[in-house]
Amino acid sequence: MTKFSGIICPILTPFEADGSIGRDLYVRHARWVLDQGAHYLSPFGTTGEALSVGVSERMMALEWLIEAGIPADRLMPGTGVTALTETAALSSHAVKAGCPGVMVLPSFFYTAAGDEGQARYFSDLVERVGDSRLRIILYNIPQNSGVPVSPALTAEMNRRYPGAVVAYKDSSGNWDNTAAVIAAAPRVAVFPGSESFLSKGMAAGGAGCISATVNLNAHAIRGVFDGLTSGADVAAADEAMKSFRKAVQDAGLIDGMKALLAAATGETRWLNLRAPLRNADLAAGQRLLSALGSHAAHLKEYG
Repeated sequence: MTKFSGIICPILTPFEADGSIGRDLYVRHARWVLDQGAHYLSPFGTTGEALSVGVSERMMALEWLIEAGIPADRLMPGTGVTALTETAALSSHAVKAGCPGVMVLPSFFYTAAGDEGQARYFSDLVERVGDSRLRIILYNIPQNSGVPVSPALTAEMNRRYPGAVVAYKDSSGNWDNTAAVIAAAPRVAVFPGSESFLSKGMAAGGAGCISATVNLNAHAIRGVFDGLTSGADVAAADEAMKSFRKAVQDAGLIDGMKALLAAATGETRWLNLRAPLRNADLAAGQRLLSALGSHAAHLKEYG
């Protein structure tokens, strides 16, 4: 089976003033990011404020994207929540819709469960979905979830379910962990959670990246990925890409990106975040837009 590879965008979720998902803006943003060069979109990852969005809302929004003509085979939604029953429902829904993969957090809150408990959770998920088309991207973000997906757990789950547990997103920011997963589970497609590790990751056998800032800079990140794949010299483009990432990350990934989109496009719905997060600040977005200068020129033709 061919490994997943490429540039994957955990897309932002726009909200109306009343907190409902802004359907038209969501579809427009998804189309734009794909047009800019993302290989896949991942609705309802951390960047999409997934854990502030209910199960039925996630299913509905995924259906909106498909109904709007976005190919299901370009969508890899986040489906991981604490309760196995809900993770299974979201994952089954995505598989039946034609999505090629789902991104799954470990079951969090019960942090003492350890690798053995998480192995039970992921095993039960595969068995409960019971569909040979299921492809899981294990999602490691321990600074948020409180629960790591270890290299050993990754290797074990791929051994048990080689056709289902096929990829890993590492948002720990710890390169040593990324390298350890690549070494421990060579059949698993490993994606760093930032383009800052794109070149380093691909040189070590990684598959690309799944990064928040693909929302804003997909064209540049795709250019580096394509250059690395073809063996071209991408040193200058790589540095520019990393500088863009650092500026946005320093501004705050979710609120910073939403503020920047509001400043660049005039669409103030981008300023809305769901509780417990605070709404984004337009002035901060304007400062970030100014700081990025010509590197953000493409945002002015957004959508």
